[in-house]
Amino acid sequence: MKCDIILAGVGGQGILTIAATIGLAAVEANLFLKQSEVHGMSQRGGDVQSHLRLSDREIHSDLIPHGKADLIISVEPMEALRYLPWLSPEGWVVTSSVPFINIPDYPDTSALMAELEKTANSVVLDADSIAKNLGSSRSGNMVILGAASSFITMPFETIENAVRKLFSRKGEEVVGLNIQALRAGRAAAGK
Repeated sequence: MKCDIILAGVGGQGILTIAATIGLAAVEANLFLKQSEVHGMSQRGGDVQSHLRLSDREIHSDLIPHGKADLIISVEPMEALRYLPWLSPEGWVVTSSVPFINIPDYPDTSALMAELEKTANSVVLDADSIAKNLGSSRSGNMVILGAASSFITMPFETIENAVRKLFSRKGEEVVGLNIQALRAGRAAAGK
């Protein structure tokens, strides 16, 4: 078993929280993992990306070669497109449809969606609206993780347990909202 994941987004969108959640789940599932992060100008709304490699065998490199990623998880559509060269022909893209417009020449949203539609295997959803409908506008990243969870080779329960562990210090209400967001994302991707 192996699963090579590119995580992409803009600083403050929760990409590193997604990576931490998957990492905790991988440890619970007794998997090997390697991670590499690039934060860029993340505190100023710059791009953030992470390579996350999971396997039941030892992993020798933390970087995913071009054309070999099994999954791109993105909370921003332009960032999803930026990392398409890493995606394998059988790989999946899971991204939010809501752009984070932080530059003056941000591409037209309909053009971004048209490019994403060209990707053979993609799940594009409005994670922000799903999160807001659950009462937690800050859990859009967990909606995206839930949508991506069926493409990650480990039991969904281990991802739920990782969310519980990661957010436990923030109280049961926050844990509950994030679990709801995770499940809602998984349900939305299944439709």
